[in-house]
Amino acid sequence: MRRTLGAALAVAACTACQPAPSGFTLLFLGRSPAARVGALSWAPDADHSRLVAFDGRLQVVHTISDARLATPMSVQGFPGGRLLVTERTGEGVVFDTSGTPLREWESPFPASLYAADGARIVASRSPYFVQLVGEDGSEPLLWELDTLGVPRAGLGTIRVPDIKYLAQLVNAGPVAVSDGVVYFAPLVRDEILRLDRAGSPVWHSSRGLIPLEREPRFAAGDARRVEHALINIAMTVGPDRRLYVLGAQDSAATRLRLDVLDPESGAIVGHRILGTPATAIAVDRRGRIRVLDPNALLAQTPTRGRALFAPAFALPDITGKSVRLEDYRGRITLVNFWASWCDPCRQEFPHMAELYRELDRHDFDIAAISDDVDDAKMRGFVREFSPPFPILLGGGRMKGIYHYRGLPYSVLLDRRGRVIERIFGFGGEQEFRRLRETIAREINADSAAAR
Repeated sequence: MRRTLGAALAVAACTACQPAPSGFTLLFLGRSPAARVGALSWAPDADHSRLVAFDGRLQVVHTISDARLATPMSVQGFPGGRLLVTERTGEGVVFDTSGTPLREWESPFPASLYAADGARIVASRSPYFVQLVGEDGSEPLLWELDTLGVPRAGLGTIRVPDIKYLAQLVNAGPVAVSDGVVYFAPLVRDEILRLDRAGSPVWHSSRGLIPLEREPRFAAGDARRVEHALINIAMTVGPDRRLYVLGAQDSAATRLRLDVLDPESGAIVGHRILGTPATAIAVDRRGRIRVLDPNALLAQTPTRGRALFAPAFALPDITGKSVRLEDYRGRITLVNFWASWCDPCRQEFPHMAELYRELDRHDFDIAAISDDVDDAKMRGFVREFSPPFPILLGGGRMKGIYHYRGLPYSVLLDRRGRVIERIFGFGGEQEFRRLRETIAREINADSAAAR
């Protein structure tokens, strides 16, 4: 099982409801952008597939966990005081601040990153999930979207490299929108652009990181590896209205540098060497910068409790007997969604069987729900693996009900049926070691509370 498909990336913007002039806003927590909505700052915590809200003192006050949040990469303010989340694979998802999903749309590019300001929503090619897709120059550099996520106007012109399959990489990059103005910074080129309404450059700025710049290219050898420099990783507008660009100090992005730009001229008015790939950065209204520990921020205990797993299911098992979610109450339960055609599910099943045999049924259980439509293939899978836990039949309806992005998908529940964590994909032995530790902590905590 695996909760993330890449590095854990998160961003926040945080001030109090009535911030003092010296109050700090958290701009970056990792390498991705986000925004303040109302009195709270919202940060994506990709490692734990959730959104985290901070109050003005940078204390965690609320979290949102949903099957649509497999690997959230950024959060932006959305009209109506809502949250626009970019998923790693490019989907846009809109939530209200209570955690209710309101809408979702497909990516206009193979994978997109979204920025928003008021009703203006802009999508760029994602710098976090770049695919080798050829382009001929007919697509714009950016798409402007309406509030339903439908592209309504293209902005700017892309570069078509000599190797057309690298066009997505060459034209990917972070985007920011402030007061209707769009800023774009290519991931692999040393430039930052302010664009007008048509997408033409108003100014062009360089961070001066690469003495001799060249287009990405395939490396020699049998492996399909691309040689390129990572330059501009994330970008946002701070509370002082200046542009903050997080980029690499070296081509591999193992050391980071923060540059501060005048939004009117593009002039770099300051920079700070961070020297680490994982850094939280806060800025106050006067432009003073603080560097913080991202792990310490996310390690705080939320003040609100866990949410119930919903909707509750009542499904037949493979013998036809009806099984309800309520039947698992009193035990820590791993609800696992799988299908016979899912190769990672085949790899995961032996690990689940081993976990099931290790733990006492008084403490732990597994509800394995097949989402197969083909009953014969499902039963063939079960005959092959002979799982020791019951198999429930979802009949191909589960994705429409629970809105997960892919299989396998698991939800670990406490004894009261509340979500401890959501788990996306299969991460092998390491993920199951971590899962065992989580279950053991839960069992021990329950035992201590009972004494």
